[in-house]
Amino acid sequence: MGDPAGIGPEIVAKVISGSTLLQKAHIVVYGANDVLTLAADYCKVTPNWFRVDANSERATQHLHANAVVLDDGDDRLHSLAHSPSAIGGHVSKRWVESAMKDAMLPSSDPRKIDAVVTAPICKQSWSMGGYKWPGHTELFASRTKSKRHAMMFVSDSLRVVLATCHIPLMDIRNVLTIGKVFDAIDLANIGCKQLGIEKPRIAVTGLNPHAGENGILGDEEQRLISPAIKHAQNQDIHVQGPFPADTIFTRAKDFDVVVAMYHDQGLLPIKLLSFGTAVNWTLGIPIIRTSPDHGTAFDIAGANKANPKSLLHAIELACTLTTTNPLIKSTT
Repeated sequence: MGDPAGIGPEIVAKVISGSTLLQKAHIVVYGANDVLTLAADYCKVTPNWFRVDANSERATQHLHANAVVLDDGDDRLHSLAHSPSAIGGHVSKRWVESAMKDAMLPSSDPRKIDAVVTAPICKQSWSMGGYKWPGHTELFASRTKSKRHAMMFVSDSLRVVLATCHIPLMDIRNVLTIGKVFDAIDLANIGCKQLGIEKPRIAVTGLNPHAGENGILGDEEQRLISPAIKHAQNQDIHVQGPFPADTIFTRAKDFDVVVAMYHDQGLLPIKLLSFGTAVNWTLGIPIIRTSPDHGTAFDIAGANKANPKSLLHAIELACTLTTTNPLIKSTT
């Protein structure tokens, strides 16, 4: 359900109550039932889910309802302001940990779920709660013991994969390697194939202005990015670059996905073109995890202004991936 003080409860309530989603998926919400019910009230939607105490014996059994809230709330949530808080960090982290645990259960377990869709959390709330994770992506990679991972953003107009995720801009030079760039290219290729693209066309950005201008504005393109591209080409991956980041996105229709070197380099164009409808998908981990492309939006929480489309698209993509992800098909 994400941070209880943000728009997560609203968009969850809207999606469950206002779509045909329940015809194709059983929804299990990890969160607080009273917060979700209150969100439904001020969003003027009718609750159509069943509450099950997350700590009860019933929660360990098969849940037949189309929509269930595994209620694991906290009395302190009743007085929570729409702002970062330690309690918001505690409960949102606890809920996602529970969802991950259930996603990694064997298929015979009644608590097993096929995919996790995360509503927005607040990184400041997690920090206030004593958690040092920079985001969902790194937590999922750690808990699943994944050696490599990447963020992929999917929209109707553009797909982007990030070579580095939630790290300070000044630290990129200490993190970016040939292996990092290659992994992003390889995962982008795998991800596109899971989306039904038989031979993905991949573009790779440079790190520096003008892709380094042949070493004049930086040598990372020559030392790191070009060798990674060459290695990928030797493995029959259809990839080109490095291209200047300020122009390659104008040619995005010539490619199936663009691999960007850092967070804002890749997310600025995707959010400019598709904000509110794009989906974040974590590549490289053995469970399906998607999320909307926006944050907690504390400033509009509680005002019935939150658009649920990105969350809806995230759930729909998760449903699709349950049939196209080879890692999932081999374990469930």
